[in-house]
Amino acid sequence: MDISHVSALNAKHAGLEARIRDESTRPAPDSLMIAALKKQKLQLKQEIAQATG
Repeated sequence: MDISHVSALNAKHAGLEARIRDESTRPAPDSLMIAALKKQKLQLKQEIAQATG
């Protein structure tokens, strides 16, 4: 797999992690939003694992 593709996936993964952290620290976190972000993050993690073998 192309290194730049894996780098882009890692950047998206880090961005999702930051969004989850930001949402979690809000006074009234949106649990549905957090769950959706975590699902996206897991999908990206699986895609990265497949791409890197």
